[in-house]
Amino acid sequence: MNLDPDDVRLMPIRLRRELLASGYDDAAILRAVRSGQFARARRGAYVNAAPFAALDERSQHAVRARAAAKQAKTEVVISHTSAIALYPEAVPTWGLDLRNLHLTRRDGKSGRKEAGVQQHRGRLVEGDVVRIGDVDVTSPVRALLEVTTMARVEVGLVLASCLLHRKLVTMEQVVQRYAGAMDHWPQTLTTDLVLRLADGRIESVGEGRVFHLCFAQALPMPCPQYEVSDDSGSVVARLDFAWPEYGVWVEFDGRIKYQELLREGESVTDVVLREKRRQEMIEELTGWRCIRLTWADLASPERVAARIRAAFARAAA
Repeated sequence: MNLDPDDVRLMPIRLRRELLASGYDDAAILRAVRSGQFARARRGAYVNAAPFAALDERSQHAVRARAAAKQAKTEVVISHTSAIALYPEAVPTWGLDLRNLHLTRRDGKSGRKEAGVQQHRGRLVEGDVVRIGDVDVTSPVRALLEVTTMARVEVGLVLASCLLHRKLVTMEQVVQRYAGAMDHWPQTLTTDLVLRLADGRIESVGEGRVFHLCFAQALPMPCPQYEVSDDSGSVVARLDFAWPEYGVWVEFDGRIKYQELLREGESVTDVVLREKRRQEMIEELTGWRCIRLTWADLASPERVAARIRAAFARAAA
């Protein structure tokens, strides 16, 4: 797995011992920090201050994880949520706890937690490790399974569906790795649910959350990316989610959806009107009812479920 060499998460990190070897002393390092030249990525690990300060939480976490790996007194691999933070930006860290760094020891000894770093004991097998920049990181298959042992089902579902959609993993690979050596790990019930629910047709965090909402609220599970055809048989639309048997479909309007749909010379208003015409076309072709959901709606899952059930009832009337 490769990142662009200019990716900010791969910025140079200098450890205290390296700075001392290059001619700095502790007083000079402290002056560089106070002057704004250096920033502490971690105690004893320094980066250029300005670019580090401009990073978001995910990217700062990735830099700190690289620093912790460089400082480790034994061979380690960046793992769990910290591995996800180093993956391409298209892989979301939504819902992941980025407060602590996670490393897996290669020596098989028990892990420990100190100074914000959780070391894990884990048996790494062939295919479990990839190289990103200057560090070893657990592979997407391994990292996904690791995350499911510590995150909620919803979070694991979002991550798994994204990795499947981006073709960074296949379900066969994940299931084989899980069955091969990881079924004794803690929280395997969560892992089982995530693997049962994950679907590569789910294209975004918001869609993954809608799919989980349906499961958690005991709704019939919808069909993701349902294709609608016109009278000639040509596919004219794909619906985020559909229940053909109930004549209802859901569209999730995320924060950036309309910006992504902008064509050259268009305004957001143009996109909204085009989406309205698209919805009318789908309704004419199918006779189905549309429910539009936003991020705000996901904060009230019971209310969303009630809306969907009411739409089922109206369609059946």
